[in-house]
Formats: sequence, C-alpha cells, structure tokens
Amino acid sequence: MDPIHYTHCPACQATTIRQVLSVQDYTVSQEAFAVWHCATCTHRFTQDVPAAAAIGRYYQSENYISHTNTSKGLVNRLYHLVRNYTLGSKRSLVQSVSGRNTGNLLDVGAGVGAFAAFMRQKGWQVTGLEPDAETRQRAQEQHGIALQDSSDLFNLPASHFDVITMWHVLEHVHQLDDYIERLKALLKPGGVLLIAVPNYTSHDATYYQAHWAAYDVPRHLYHFSPASMRTLLQRHGLSVKATRPMWFDSFYVSLLSEKYKTGKASLVKGFWRGLVSNLKAVGNKEKCSSVIYVVNK
Repeated sequence: MDPIHYTHCPACQATTIRQVLSVQDYTVSQEAFAVWHCATCTHRFTQDVPAAAAIGRYYQSENYISHTNTSKGLVNRLYHLVRNYTLGSKRSLVQSVSGRNTGNLLDVGAGVGAFAAFMRQKGWQVTGLEPDAETRQRAQEQHGIALQDSSDLFNLPASHFDVITMWHVLEHVHQLDDYIERLKALLKPGGVLLIAVPNYTSHDATYYQAHWAAYDVPRHLYHFSPASMRTLLQRHGLSVKATRPMWFDSFYVSLLSEKYKTGKASLVKGFWRGLVSNLKAVGNKEKCSSVIYVVNK
C-alpha cells in the first residue's frame, strides 16, 4: 500500500509546504521520516506516512506505553507514577470546563483504559474507543472496562456527549477532517471537547530538534502549533475557548529525547531540560511541551 504524500497542508489546505526535518523512529522501526512545515499556518506533518491499514506494525513494540502499559525502564516507571496523579488532574479539568460532576463522556483513543475506568468510577457514563484489539483486551484485563473499536465513532448517537476527550490522540488520526466533524456532531449543545497534543513550538522541541521524542514518527502524523490547531478547528466551525499546560510532559519527553540524542538515558539532564522548558513557558503556557485545548462549538 502506497504511503500518503501530502501536496497541501492537512490543517489549512495551503500549498506553502516544505521539508524541515528528517526524524528517526527510535521506538520501533529505526526508519527515518521527513517532517514538513506549512509557512501559512505553521502546522507540521509527517510526509509519506503509512496508510491507516499499514501503520499497525509501527505500534507493535513493548516500548509503546499507551498500548502495552509497560513499566520496564526508568522513564516508563516515572510515567506510571505521574499518571496516577494526572488522572485526578484530568478529572478536575473535565468538571471545571464542563460545569458538571457527572455526565456522558467519550474518551477517544483510550489506550489501556486508565482514564476511562477512572472517570467511570467517579460516576460518569463513559464510552471509550480504542483502535487496537489487543489494547482493548488489556483494558478489560487491567481496568475491567470494555472499550469499543474506534470505528464505532461514526455509529454513536449525535448530540449525546457532555464532554469528549482526546489525550494525545488527534496526532494519530488519519481521517483528520472526518474525525473533527464527527466529534462536533457528537457534542451536546454547550458540550466541551478537550484535545491534548504535543507542541513543537515548546523549548524542549526547539532544543532537541530532530531528536525530540514527541515527533514520534510515523505514529504522529501531525505536529501542532497553537496557531495551526486554531486554524484547523476554525475550518470546522469550532473555537478554542482556553488552553491549559501539561507540565509533566516536558520531563517525560525530555528524558526520552536525551536518550535519543546521546544514546544513553540521563535522569539529571532530561529532568533539567524539562524544567528549563517549563520555566520558559511560565509566562506563556502555550509554549508548554504539550497543550490542552478547550474547544466549543
């Protein structure tokens, strides 16, 4: 199956695009992929990515934490410690922006189901979607939650959900415009869409360049800036009402990036670079390593 070659920007449809980086897949294949940049909206994307039917093998690694829940290695153990804290933070954010303590929640790209199960325990009616069958099985085994296949997104009832969450998922979606239109249709009037994605305009991304772990090619099809995210959503009649930083991501990403850059893990260097990135984002939280976009119709 032929790879996908873009002739225009996936976010704004402009043709002012060019290659800016060559990035290696350090997680699975060790292959190199080109990252292109749009001069019109500042969006970036991975060029010549595998089609949806062919990309599955790039997720098949015990190192891919969202699918395996692995605790092997220092970085992944730290990830789990932080995740236990961030589940509560995500719940607080959901309740704050929606003005609800319970309701109908759709979690798109639920992984092994940790967030979906947590929110269900807190009284929410949760629907979780996950494309990988083995990962759905792990969600059932580890968290006792039955996730649906992501293809069910197009079978769910319209205007049904108070909140839709996508925690580091939109960058993986081949059907970008179709997904956003569908998410818009699934929201109740006054509902809220939360989209968390890496931010290549952050300090850690600028520092590590092609070694920045959050490029995560080819699994990450798109690399958003705050400007390009707003442009994309506006094309679909959606607006960003607020943004929130994800402070912990800079540490996790910098620890991995340091390993990619130097060939060896360094807790001290990775933590320091993550801290510097956060300090530089204090005055402008849209310079954080990852940003949560609070979106309304």
